[in-house]
Amino acid sequence: MIVTIPYSKSADNPKDEEKRQRRYGVSESQSWLVSEDSVDMTRSAPPVRVLEIEAEPQPIRIDANKTALLIVDMQNDFCCKGGWMDLIGIDVSPNRKPIEPLQQLITAFRTQALPIVWVNWGVRKDLLNISPSVLHAHNPHTLTHDLGKAIPGSRSEVLNKGSWGAEVVDELHPGEQDIQITKHRFSAFWDTETDAILRNLGIKTLLIGGVNMDQCVMTTLEDASFLGYDTILVEDCTATTSPEYCVQAVLYNVKLLFGFVTRSGAIINALGMEQD
Repeated sequence: MIVTIPYSKSADNPKDEEKRQRRYGVSESQSWLVSEDSVDMTRSAPPVRVLEIEAEPQPIRIDANKTALLIVDMQNDFCCKGGWMDLIGIDVSPNRKPIEPLQQLITAFRTQALPIVWVNWGVRKDLLNISPSVLHAHNPHTLTHDLGKAIPGSRSEVLNKGSWGAEVVDELHPGEQDIQITKHRFSAFWDTETDAILRNLGIKTLLIGGVNMDQCVMTTLEDASFLGYDTILVEDCTATTSPEYCVQAVLYNVKLLFGFVTRSGAIINALGMEQD
């Protein structure tokens, strides 16, 4: 049996009523309504807002009111001249290709007040939470600079939290209403607050972009899928400096096992907005 909890209203003094009722939680759909003598845990569900999006392997319908755009590692060390990858001889131009489609998609999300979550590498300078395997992955032959260390003659301290290299590229700088999360592994969900934040926002569906597609983006998407999120890779909003066969492997595996693949234009069209 469903019981509606009555709350007494005070027409004479609305401020008294305001003091007696408080919402505990960051979003209405995930909050309690607390008064002096009762707690309402029913969590009013937001209205469903259906978006129909062209995707592979099938077209999909999602609820915009339960959806977030999750952007992984669009930061200077991976995407800019003078960043860590550039300084160790990797061509970062492929990682800049998502900037323009992300700009348009971000604008669409902000216009419609949909959540945008940025997750970026930002290691501790003392590396106390970094294992040898993660150090080896970034410097396998001891020929370059370790995580967190300054690179002489550059602005970069390799993926160090608070450094220029860990900042989002200027063209995509997060807005005041966006959510920023720091990570210290390839996946955005490992030993971070990402899952807790998304659940407190009532998010069920993730549109995922960023770099590198076959590394941090893919591990993030896989972990999101394992945690029960609906996962959609936005193909033109993600890239990698790895060979093309890595891209094809990611697209194949996402469509086969972990979710769906779409493009930014399909999402913008579903939101009823025009592309530039």
